[in-house]
Amino acid sequence: MTQVVADVTLTTFVCTAAWLDWATSRIPNWLTVGGLAAALLLRALDYSVVHGLEGCGVAFVVALMLYALGAVGGGDVKLLTAVGAFLGLSEVAGGLAAIAVAGAGFALVNVIRRGLLPLLVLNTFDLLRSWSTLARGRASTLKSPGVLTIPYGVPIAAGTLFWWFGQGVRL
Repeated sequence: MTQVVADVTLTTFVCTAAWLDWATSRIPNWLTVGGLAAALLLRALDYSVVHGLEGCGVAFVVALMLYALGAVGGGDVKLLTAVGAFLGLSEVAGGLAAIAVAGAGFALVNVIRRGLLPLLVLNTFDLLRSWSTLARGRASTLKSPGVLTIPYGVPIAAGTLFWWFGQGVRL
């Protein structure tokens, strides 16, 4: 029964975040904090809180690095952290990889639709250069003028659900 509740809770949580990010370009704190609390509560019922906290920590570190590079926003960091608590340590790496693939695909579809493929290539190289030099330089960030952004909550939701249901993740 706990697994069914976890399936419904996670699905509702990430789909709500995706919808709000798409509609408002924001993922509110009440949602991310509530999602994290729900994940840890469900894990407490299953006696796996430590596993959830470990996944949460790994996701937070990865998301914080992306935030420091200017690749994601603060709401995305909090959403990824809560998703990590749902996934747990053993599934967080695969989940983050699925999210990255979903994000790349979503970005590619958006730039092709807008006719901006060259801009995507330039921004990608700029991000990689920034990463390789630990952001010493003039890399584009989400706050740079004219930068193309996407509501990353959408690929976070898609990648998370793909991994959760595709891999049969269990609490």
